[in-house]
Amino acid sequence: MDILRWLIDAFNAHIDFGNGQTLVVREVVGNIFGLASALGGMRRKVWAWPVGIIGNALLLTVFLGSILDPASTLPHLLGQAGRQVMFIAVSIYGWVRWRQTKGQTGEAVEPRWASWPTRIGLAVVMVAGTAALTPLFRELGSYDPVWADAWTFVGSLLATYGMARGWTEFWLIWVAVDIVGVPLLFSAGYYASGLMYLFYGFFTLVGFFVWWRRSRQTASTIQV
Repeated sequence: MDILRWLIDAFNAHIDFGNGQTLVVREVVGNIFGLASALGGMRRKVWAWPVGIIGNALLLTVFLGSILDPASTLPHLLGQAGRQVMFIAVSIYGWVRWRQTKGQTGEAVEPRWASWPTRIGLAVVMVAGTAALTPLFRELGSYDPVWADAWTFVGSLLATYGMARGWTEFWLIWVAVDIVGVPLLFSAGYYASGLMYLFYGFFTLVGFFVWWRRSRQTASTIQV
């Protein structure tokens, strides 16, 4: 029973900053796993996917807010919570795909540009998906502005799928997600995730240029 109580206390551990401001410890840990996964993705390593799944599972419990933690004063962001479930599902797909294409160097995929029809399709899904999910998330009681929650959900789905496919543009989709998601997280009181995603915004730009350079090298090799 002591071990069980310790596990429960560890799961619900908070850092109190006073004035009613608290930070959920597992939110910090989940984002650390997410950062490690992003670094692995930039280097095109298969281990990025299972590491990311661990982080997603932790953050899922955080964004459900008071649903899982009665003592929590944070609102539940259904789009943020739902996208952790989506992350896990798409990450399993990416994990399998990258394992199948893994080369002897350990780099699992060759970055390439998506076709223009694919780019247009991604843009259409981004806008249409946000419009379709906004009223649903509102009915379920997600935090305002609800469209921002829906935007981050749809964008995260497209970015994760693009990473699995090896499209260089997936980094730019993450930038679009962060531009909307960071203010949303701060306004809802999820400060650890907000700070982490603010850092992600810069990190994704670095990742984009790394993959862009690699895609140019690959294209030059094919032409030769």
